[in-house]
Amino acid sequence: MKDSVHQPTTPFRLGTIIFLVVLACAVLVWRAIDLHVFNKAFLQNQGDARALRVEPIAAHRGMITDRHGEPVAISTPVDSVWIHPQTYSRDKHDLSRLAKLLKLDVRKLNKKIRLRQGKEFVYIKRRINPELAQQVMKLEIPGVSLQREYRRYYPMGEVGAHVLGFNNVDDIGQEGLELAYNNGLQGTSGLQRVIKDRLGRVINHVELIKEVSPGKPLTLSLDRRLQYLAYRELKQAVFMQRAKSGSAIILDSTTGEILAMVNQPSYNPNNRLNLKGSRYRNRAATDTFEPGSSIKPFTVAAALESGKFSTASQIDTAPGVFRVGHNTIRDFRNYGQINLARIIQKSSNVGATKIALAIPGKNLWRVHSGVGFGMTTGSGYPGEVEGVLTHSSEWRRIDQATLAFGYGMSVTPLQLARAYAVLANDGVLLPVTFLKRTAAVSGERVLKSKTVKQVRTMLEAVVSAEGTGFKARIAGYRVAGKTGTSKKTNSDGGYADDRYISVFAGMAPASNPRLVMVVMINEPRAKVYYGGEVAAPVFGKVMAGALRLMGIAPDKVDEHSVRMAALGEHL
Repeated sequence: MKDSVHQPTTPFRLGTIIFLVVLACAVLVWRAIDLHVFNKAFLQNQGDARALRVEPIAAHRGMITDRHGEPVAISTPVDSVWIHPQTYSRDKHDLSRLAKLLKLDVRKLNKKIRLRQGKEFVYIKRRINPELAQQVMKLEIPGVSLQREYRRYYPMGEVGAHVLGFNNVDDIGQEGLELAYNNGLQGTSGLQRVIKDRLGRVINHVELIKEVSPGKPLTLSLDRRLQYLAYRELKQAVFMQRAKSGSAIILDSTTGEILAMVNQPSYNPNNRLNLKGSRYRNRAATDTFEPGSSIKPFTVAAALESGKFSTASQIDTAPGVFRVGHNTIRDFRNYGQINLARIIQKSSNVGATKIALAIPGKNLWRVHSGVGFGMTTGSGYPGEVEGVLTHSSEWRRIDQATLAFGYGMSVTPLQLARAYAVLANDGVLLPVTFLKRTAAVSGERVLKSKTVKQVRTMLEAVVSAEGTGFKARIAGYRVAGKTGTSKKTNSDGGYADDRYISVFAGMAPASNPRLVMVVMINEPRAKVYYGGEVAAPVFGKVMAGALRLMGIAPDKVDEHSVRMAALGEHL
């Protein structure tokens, strides 16, 4: 057997190998030059298109505070989950994990993504807490990203709901003051350029394209302490009286500031799931009613302003009924011969009617329109209504008669409070506001100071032991106010005998009024329905607390108070 002999490599074969190696190197070098020189711009754009993104920077919505700087509406940072449908993982397991974590229906989620395949941006779930957002990103699902947003939170919950309102999912005001001052609160979003990894996570902030401008803060005239106090007492009264609804307002008569405004039923703006839209309505500014006898002080003021009547004038109300055409006006009982003060104290419909018919209709209209009836208060609250006050040129005799005791016209609780503020502010009408005032505001004189002081004295008699509003009394303070009880209309235009509006409007301390309050209870269905029985006690409890919280000195010192003070000194 012959041994094999190794054949040496021929020059041709060696040359071929070297040529191929050199050619491969040349191709690689050329490709590198092509990528880095000739196609650099194209490739850079392609890379940027996949990794470089322009994203919005959410503006922080302005904080809303009460008059003492306590926050009543604040924005907290949250995250929203979104996907890029074109790069999103098609893995069913990924979809199932994401849906389970976010508590979403996996079939609905899949359908939502399929229907938006051509989109660049699809929200999956808005405004989740940061802990859940981190769990989402730990899933490392391609195409799933987070976007920083802000969620509005209302510390007072249902207590301030009707005044503040709320925002939608895009943080735009939808109701209340959030809507009224949305432009200033909202601010302006910014823009930034960022680089993201394959999972959609931001790994580098490249540049700021547009600077973000945060919303401006808003300081309200509301006093959070009074808001809680009024809400608690109103809610209890509506519950105890089995009423349909209720409203209460406190005004500072010297500035026109709204210190408290509450309604029942209410809602929680932090959780609005399964709530009826009717609960969002701020009844104190948007719902009207016939004010009944709470209007009588303005009827008496018109009589005094006309010069035809004085505080000594006597009105014959016997026998307790009075006919105007085919209509009969009645009193609770026969009060006989009484003066103007007694008309208000006993709430005589006959007396009010007789003095109203004794003066020109234009005089009565001038006083009612002068104190703000038939027009908005100018508070700026969205949806505020004007109420109804027809011009005196359109009145029939019965219209003028019924207007004297609050029928044939309609007002909002806010309008009624503003009108009583005129009586508290010596006849000057001030514009009302939900914003804290830092400077004095000028008003318009609509009633003589002498007239107003005379009417205020009469209103104090209403809260005496013999008056209809004695349950509004406050220990240590002089209180002036008026009750009102009116029947509600039926669908046929007549008045129901079993549905009432109960009202009390008043002020304190009566010697130098600072606070004005109106309480309105709609359709009380317990044993009583008179304003003096239903609304006056709410006024008394809330106003007593408000006067003390605001440090307003008592103006009524009786013998019992003096004896107790003396006893305290000896102890």
